[in-house]
Amino acid sequence: MCAAIFASCGADKSATNVHVLNVNWKKFDSEAAGMPSAIQVWEGVDEDLPLKAWFVKVDPKDPNVDIEVLSSKDADGRQSANDFSEQSGACVIVNGGYFKVENDLYSHIGLLKADGKMIHSATPGIVKDDVRYPVHRSAIGFDDGNRPEIGWVSSKDDSVFIWNTPIFNAPGMPGETSSPNDSRYWPIHDAVEAGPVIVINGRSAISVNEEVFFGTTIPDIHPRTAVGIDENGNLLFMVVDGRQRKSRGVSLAELAGLMQAIGAVTAMNLDGGGSSTLIVKNELLNLPTGGTFQREIVSAIGIHCLNEAK
Repeated sequence: MCAAIFASCGADKSATNVHVLNVNWKKFDSEAAGMPSAIQVWEGVDEDLPLKAWFVKVDPKDPNVDIEVLSSKDADGRQSANDFSEQSGACVIVNGGYFKVENDLYSHIGLLKADGKMIHSATPGIVKDDVRYPVHRSAIGFDDGNRPEIGWVSSKDDSVFIWNTPIFNAPGMPGETSSPNDSRYWPIHDAVEAGPVIVINGRSAISVNEEVFFGTTIPDIHPRTAVGIDENGNLLFMVVDGRQRKSRGVSLAELAGLMQAIGAVTAMNLDGGGSSTLIVKNELLNLPTGGTFQREIVSAIGIHCLNEAK
């Protein structure tokens, strides 16, 4: 089915050794924790692998919920997920997109739009082995009504455009720039780029090649954060611990399987590794890098409980 969606299928070398995940999910009593019923939190364990994971399901149409992308306001451009939680007042926080450091200053890689303001433009191209690849990497965006959408993006000045398909890159073979007819103006209020896409139309479809993540460790087994949307428009977050005795992490192919299993029809990978963090009601649920230390991050996605349950 991948060939019907992508020209190169974004080959994931780890896909041939995918563990059949057997995660047992247990639902938290979110309302007892003071959150609206529109937000559900689940904890999952696969004892055979072993694996520990969490997912959060959010109804963005519920009036008790508001969603925003957050950008660090600290002097060095980064802060912990817990700091994002305390400063924003969000009842749920997950880490956002990739970032880089130059001269001790951290900046976002790719599209970042927070509070309606363009913080960083979309990634226009990637250079690998002296070859430049034009690229549209994936992002999730939210309009003024909280409606989420995932797609491949570009930007010009303060305008953002979403594309029907990625550019069909492959190792050593840059793709052709897409026709503007394959895109549309994206009237989103907030957005964050990361990638690659891992689920399309309910099927695993990992755009590693198209988004030029080939030649990196991105497809391999790591701690993970992903975001998806189900058929009813609900927002789904997945955080998976890794590099630990109690949780080895997952490949992109396994992450796609996890997102499919919880109902995602579209999903994308966010920043992972030591950045993968889930905060609920100011409490750290997972164990980033095997403990309570939180790597400071540049962006996050926050869910606000507007009328918290009593």
